[in-house]
Amino acid sequence: MSEIDITLKKEQSSTLIPMVILTSLFFIFGFVTWLNGPLIPFFKLACELTESQSYFVTFAFYIAYFVMAIPSSFLIEKVGYKNGISLGLLVIAVGALLFYPAAATRTFSFFLIALFVMGTGLAVLQTAANPYVVVIGPRESAAARISVLGIANKLAGFLAPLLLTALVLSNIGDYSADKIAVMTSVQKESALDLLALQLQTPYIYMAVIMLVLAVLVKYSPLPEINLDDEGQVAHLSIFKQIKEAFKHPQLVFGVITLMVYVAAEVLAGDSIGGFGKQLGVYGENGAFYLKLTSFTMTAMVIGYILGITLIPKYVSQVFALKVSGFLGLILVALIVILSPKIMVQLPGIPELPVIIILVALLGLANALCWPAIWPMALQDLGGFTKIGGAVLIMGIIGGAVFPLFYGLLADTINTANEAKGIAETAKSGNQLAYLILLPAYLMIVFFAFKGHKYRSWEKA
Repeated sequence: MSEIDITLKKEQSSTLIPMVILTSLFFIFGFVTWLNGPLIPFFKLACELTESQSYFVTFAFYIAYFVMAIPSSFLIEKVGYKNGISLGLLVIAVGALLFYPAAATRTFSFFLIALFVMGTGLAVLQTAANPYVVVIGPRESAAARISVLGIANKLAGFLAPLLLTALVLSNIGDYSADKIAVMTSVQKESALDLLALQLQTPYIYMAVIMLVLAVLVKYSPLPEINLDDEGQVAHLSIFKQIKEAFKHPQLVFGVITLMVYVAAEVLAGDSIGGFGKQLGVYGENGAFYLKLTSFTMTAMVIGYILGITLIPKYVSQVFALKVSGFLGLILVALIVILSPKIMVQLPGIPELPVIIILVALLGLANALCWPAIWPMALQDLGGFTKIGGAVLIMGIIGGAVFPLFYGLLADTINTANEAKGIAETAKSGNQLAYLILLPAYLMIVFFAFKGHKYRSWEKA
């Protein structure tokens, strides 16, 4: 056996165990994150919320990334990357445990605190785990590793709403707005209390799983990594580092692009259930609309598989991002223009409005954005790569803000339609509110064509 073959086998062996651990972690990222989608219509019913109020679910969760990204990077400098992963899992466990008293009191603000804590744990986890993807193996194969982890993430996003529906929300049809409307106040309070209590058991299980994983990671063979290649900037304060990093236009445009991409991804996954419910997509048990998030995740998994197959052998990552942006623009235009009365029958599922399928296909447009934006935004940052990555994590705030705008716009249009007496014939606010994604995909197109190429503001 040649020395090259021996070296290759050693590299594959040293990469395998970390990849298995990282794949499991990215599955957890996806599972915890994409539970938010089915929780939105659930909380809207259980806590008696408006459309816009219900999207504080995503706000509370994703705002944690913005608030905690920089502190997480400093924390990891103190405790190390491996310990940072364990700590992130512990924080997620704490957030999951908070669901128990929140459900007992059926207090929406308490639920939001629990979601913020879980988001904080994921922020620490993401900040600690992402660097491993690049350094545990050859850099030239990093894109393939990112795609594998992306599939694990979105596969969890496919399974999470199905599992939550099966364990908790399968009887939500028994608590429809029409049935609750004819209850007495005492009956309604009792019914909604029982509905909220169904969240306690699965989130206790989640907390236990996170605690076990934290211990396993702590004592796993996952190697500690040293990314201290930015000694030239280590003496600078955090604010000075950010100021210097922002002198690179590719990073600034990348942060904006990542923000609007995350907004599009979260909105496509988290709004489809409520939109489906509004259009009467219930299924036999009254809860099929809660599973619609899985449609979006399926489309994203298909996108990742296409990425692994086509990039870079047949198309470049830049070209894929251009296609993603244009596909998103076309889908949003069709979602807003087409009538919700146009139906399609797919095998094994209830008849669906075509626009619901188009919302799910936004997942296909979004799939390749994350792995494309990151390397394009961080290219040529040198010693500012680490702080640039932390700032990019802050861009996840798009998932907090845009859904709120979507809910507010949907409520405004629906209220206006009702005031004019045309609610039955006019397009709903939920449908028209997808217009807020047009500037998001326009930004993605701009970054793919021009934004990532700029290296100085004088030429931007």
